[in-house]
Amino acid sequence: MMEIKGDLVPAIVQDAKTGEVLMLAYMNREALAKTLETGKAHYWSRSRSKLWLKGESSGHFQRVVEARIDCDQDAVLLKVVQEGGACHTGYRSCFYRDLEGRIVGERVFDPDEVYR
Repeated sequence: MMEIKGDLVPAIVQDAKTGEVLMLAYMNREALAKTLETGKAHYWSRSRSKLWLKGESSGHFQRVVEARIDCDQDAVLLKVVQEGGACHTGYRSCFYRDLEGRIVGERVFDPDEVYR
């Protein structure tokens, strides 16, 4: 298996069926190993300085269908089946605004209901 270069690399998360980019997170070697071991996406939280399973609080897990590494081995692409929304704000994708700030994405849950 190829190894990632660096302690922390960006992970681009894409819907396996539609190709929609859902989010950008960060992974270290432990997060990548846990993701491959369990089939569910794990990331490194820079704000909490700890490993986290996507969906552990919300129930909106990401089942990993495919994992790829870029040519320089310093970025990861995960193709996932997303349960619920990927964004903690309630939207399906973290990329729910255009450059003018207009909402262009779909809100799929109320974060006040999920993160009590």
